[in-house]
Order: sequence, then C-alpha cells, then structure tokens
Amino acid sequence: MPVLPDHWIRRMAAEHGMIEPFVESQKREGVISYGLSSYGYDARVAPDFRVFTNVDSAIVDPKDFSADSFVTRTAPVCIIPPNSFALAHTIEYFRIPRDVLVICLGKSTYARCGIIVNVTPLEPEWEGQVTIEISNTTPLPAKIHANEGICQFLFLRGESAPEVSYADRRGKYMGQRGVSLPRM
Repeated sequence: MPVLPDHWIRRMAAEHGMIEPFVESQKREGVISYGLSSYGYDARVAPDFRVFTNVDSAIVDPKDFSADSFVTRTAPVCIIPPNSFALAHTIEYFRIPRDVLVICLGKSTYARCGIIVNVTPLEPEWEGQVTIEISNTTPLPAKIHANEGICQFLFLRGESAPEVSYADRRGKYMGQRGVSLPRM
C-alpha cells in the first residue's frame, strides 16, 4: 500500500473534488500549519466544538449517546478542560476514491502539548467533513485554535479496489457535515 504524494493529492482535489476547499501549499505564517504537504494533507479545525462536561451527570454510552454529555462552543479558540475531551470537525469536505484508505495523524505541535487527536480511517468512497476527537491529557486547560491545522491525512492506495466500499454499505456517517455524534 503506497503512500500517495502531493502531486496525486493535488490532481485528485482539482479533477475529482477529493478535498474542498483545497489549500495548494502548506500555510505556516503565524498559524499551526495546514494545506498540502509532501505526502499528505493537513486539515483545519472548524470553529464548532462540543466539549464534554459532567454538569448534568450524563453517562457516555455509545449505544445511547446523550447531547447532555457536552456543551457547544462556536469560537475562534476552544478551551478544553484538564483531562477532558472535545469533538470538532474539519473545514474541509473529503471524497475518498474507491481504491484509497486515508489514515489520520495528530499534528506534532499539539502532541507536544499533550493534546491527542484521533480520527478513525476514512474508508473507500466515504465522504463528508471529518469529525475530530481531541483529548487534553494534561492537568491544565488547553487551547485549540480554529481555522488552523489540527491533523494530517495520509492517502494509501490499496492493491485493488474493495468488493464493498463504505458507500456500498450505506455507512451511517456518509455525507456528514459538522460534528457527528455516535450513532447506532
């Protein structure tokens, strides 16, 4: 499974709308970097956050998720409390080709601050804005900067296209916009 380079990502964005909006080169001046890199694409986090809270003593249950588990914040900066967690989403909308799997890695700038970013793989023929899981592993409040880089996506081409893609299965997170909560 080769990792696909910048010229492939650029061509797929231009010809097939694989990433919209697409930033042609990496932006770094005074911001946490985002845009096209050598072997990936650094996505930006939108200013729309769901920060987990225990104010209502809700129980987090992936089979019966309650919106009472978090508070909503729309702002240029989100403060995640110590040892807490937030959900956000990418500004970019992705359309994954049938023979490609996309893996997400957190940005080192955040990782070095104890902020861990998790995204499950983007499967063949999945599309949407990516819901991002952000953990503050520190005993201190942590800032997340909206409209700046949050994670890097690596594009891997499979040996051949799968028999069944995410679109074929009618996956439950297909076409999502904004933060998508757990679904059964």
